[in-house]
Amino acid sequence: MSKRSVVGAGLAVIALALAGFGGWVFSLPPASPALKATPVPPDEMDAMRAALKPPKRERPLVAVVGINDATETTDYLVPTGILRRADVADVFTLATEPGPVQLFPALTVEADATLAQFDARNPEGADYVIVPAMSRDDDPRVLRWLQGQAGKGAIIIGVCAGAKVVGAAGLLDGKRATTHWYFLNDLLERSPSITYVADRRMVMDRGVATTTGISASMPMMLTLIDAIAGRQKAEAVARDLGLPAWDASHASAAFKLTRPFAATVLSNRLAFWQKEQVGVNLEPGMDEVSLALVADAWSRTYRSRAVALAQAPGAIVTRSGVRVIPDALAVERPADRHVSTFADQPPANALDQALLSITEQYGARTAEVVAMQLEYPR
Repeated sequence: MSKRSVVGAGLAVIALALAGFGGWVFSLPPASPALKATPVPPDEMDAMRAALKPPKRERPLVAVVGINDATETTDYLVPTGILRRADVADVFTLATEPGPVQLFPALTVEADATLAQFDARNPEGADYVIVPAMSRDDDPRVLRWLQGQAGKGAIIIGVCAGAKVVGAAGLLDGKRATTHWYFLNDLLERSPSITYVADRRMVMDRGVATTTGISASMPMMLTLIDAIAGRQKAEAVARDLGLPAWDASHASAAFKLTRPFAATVLSNRLAFWQKEQVGVNLEPGMDEVSLALVADAWSRTYRSRAVALAQAPGAIVTRSGVRVIPDALAVERPADRHVSTFADQPPANALDQALLSITEQYGARTAEVVAMQLEYPR
């Protein structure tokens, strides 16, 4: 067969594959409905706050656990940043082993301790364990550790698809729960005794809390601050974050796999010649919540990936003491474009501004793809 025939055959296979994929795309719903979340009854929120009261210490100990290979960026950094800025608990970021923690889809950080080091220093266990989404749900070290922490009385909080990790540890069996819309079927297939609760951004049941997608870490942490230190403190932190209000309300049916979502992802993936790196400049004392939200958003366009740049080697320490390892020095790797973390604005506003910038650069549909992945009600 000639070289031209080989190339032609390859293109034919690709065309057939795309044709099949196109048929699947057109079988999807045309769009997500524009729905307004129904307010959650006050007594339900009161019950959640009561269930989240510190189980052991007056000043609680919080562990945010991750694996070194790939732990979700916002799930790991936003709870850490919000709780540390509230100063109502001692918060430690953990990893399964020594070395950097590669976050997904962007950023690399240094954890405060390994699981083993944390256990050696705190044999009585944590008050709260926050479980982000991870690249694998069945890391045996994480599952054993979660089971041990739950056995010591810690409240477990699965953020986003971190619920799948909590479920794999057997801690959601027979309980009510939620998770990121895209991974709901995976969660229920693995743990069929779970009762899924729709239209709730967070669910609490017998010592385990779960949330919907990535952006739900913000209202979840504010609810936790409310349980620890009271409503006045939670409202002050919410104002600092740029969130005028929060509760567990959620319009679940507004988040689903749709034709525009799939078509935009496919189109952006195929436009390989238009991929670009966007530089995010790391600065000492910068807000790690804004950094996480902006870097996460720009890395979910299927057109761009955020690269953390620094002026000098070594980790950059953020406002709340997170050590971020740069991907490169700014002088060594010029990015295709540089994006702002909107240091002059609250973190929630920074996310909105990032979505507006993505709209200007790649169009409204790409911005909607990002918001859908973050399960962010705009």
